[in-house]
Amino acid sequence: MSIVKIENVRVLDPIAKTDSVQTVYIENGKLVAESSNVAETINGEGKWLMPTMLDLCARLREPGQQQHGTLKSEGKAARENGILHVFTPPDSKPIVQDNGALIHGLVEKAMLDGGIYLQVIGAQTQGLLGKQPANMAGLKKGGCTSVSNAYATFEDDDVVLRTLEYAAGLDMTVVFYAEEHQIAKDGCVHEGFVASRQGLPTIPALAETIAIAKYLLMIEATGVRAHFGLLSCGASVELIKIAKDKGLNITCDVAMHQLHLTDQLIDGFNSLAHVRPPLRSEKDKELLRQGVKDGVIDAICTHHEPLSSSAKMAPFAETLPGFTAFDTYIPFGIQLVKEGLFEPLEWVEKVTVAPAKVANMYDRWVAESGLVLIDPELELTLNKDSIISQGKNTPLINQTVQAKAVRTFTA
Repeated sequence: MSIVKIENVRVLDPIAKTDSVQTVYIENGKLVAESSNVAETINGEGKWLMPTMLDLCARLREPGQQQHGTLKSEGKAARENGILHVFTPPDSKPIVQDNGALIHGLVEKAMLDGGIYLQVIGAQTQGLLGKQPANMAGLKKGGCTSVSNAYATFEDDDVVLRTLEYAAGLDMTVVFYAEEHQIAKDGCVHEGFVASRQGLPTIPALAETIAIAKYLLMIEATGVRAHFGLLSCGASVELIKIAKDKGLNITCDVAMHQLHLTDQLIDGFNSLAHVRPPLRSEKDKELLRQGVKDGVIDAICTHHEPLSSSAKMAPFAETLPGFTAFDTYIPFGIQLVKEGLFEPLEWVEKVTVAPAKVANMYDRWVAESGLVLIDPELELTLNKDSIISQGKNTPLINQTVQAKAVRTFTA
């Protein structure tokens, strides 16, 4: 492979914890020593260079939902937006993530079609039906390091306990997307003024916090390693902090959009703002931001969920929840820096090193990661042509954002 020279670029290195303007040489996605064998020179003035990111939660829609996205389309969207490693929940349709023999094929296809390292979260119960533990030993043999029941219900709490004990015995992580279904029921938005005015069924914050509290007691009893994905409530941060202070082996993440958007966006029955967990209040947003800043929330993920245009065309409560999020991940991240929540290196750490450590694959991420060149001032209007993902379902559609990945370097 030829060597690329980037002059006067701001290098943000979360591994060495350095932030400096340098002239660098890149070969096969890695920094190399100065060389005369340069095939291309790039002016890096005003641009940032950082490692490729690791995403703890993205739905790529394949297998079974290719009308929304494919491993090829979403893999390309991830790569071109600087994301090389992607974890995907086990709730594809049909469910194949309860069969370890099928996992390897998905991983291979993701690299072949989309050029990304796919990490499949295995099913916690057979078929995600919540009745019997899945064959976790087979899933681990197939390459899964974690399991989850996603948003599917459990038949009873005894099933949860048995799966936690099973996972603990195999040293696997259990991922919770915490929601108490008896409270959430058929809700679709945050319980607040806008929902009340529009008469939409709600998912109260209590649906999340009660589930977290219950699962924390089970985690303490079984000793399993656990991760809470997609926190949406400020009160959840407080529960996680208490559990961490007690020494429980837990981590958590938050979707990038929860740090920026609130339930005000659902006004006018805007189905593009329908997501699960729902957008919460301004207070929740600020408490989530503080939780990330303080380190209670370990990492930030995309929660990418591409959907076809028809999936958002029904009445609000009947539309499918989800945002396309790969294309807004860097603009939202840079916005956090510009608003003063993070120094640039702090933000980079939350989307690279931190999720890699959460996933217990730091060394592998270091070995496999590439580099992404970002222009933090480049303006981009989000529309059907500029959004790389097959899904164009973002509440920011036709709005202009700042910052974009301009080049991803990989092996």
